[in-house]
Amino acid sequence: MAFSEFEQHRYEKPVKDYLAKRRPPPHIRKELDFGYRFRNQSVEIFEVRPMWKNPNEYLEHAVAKATYVRKTNRWNIYWQRADLKWHRYDPNPYTLTIDEFLSIVDRDEYGCFYG
Repeated sequence: MAFSEFEQHRYEKPVKDYLAKRRPPPHIRKELDFGYRFRNQSVEIFEVRPMWKNPNEYLEHAVAKATYVRKTNRWNIYWQRADLKWHRYDPNPYTLTIDEFLSIVDRDEYGCFYG
């Protein structure tokens, strides 16, 4: 079941605030930027870059994903490996708040999210 409008609005603010701190300066954003999307019970953060063969097309590279599980009232944290599949982030497999998820991604202690 997807987030309600109220839930999405509540979770969108901390994600926007986090990305505002991570985004590069405006003059670089054509070459590198970050975005996010809500998909069902998940929020995905991704990097956006132009394709090298066609700079008018853009590629998204996954950074991190958190999926909210209502039954346990927690966020499961995932990172994307080279196999392009989401894997549980074992150092911190879950968190209780979206803010804590964003803090874990920002610290990136094991180089899983930003490399």
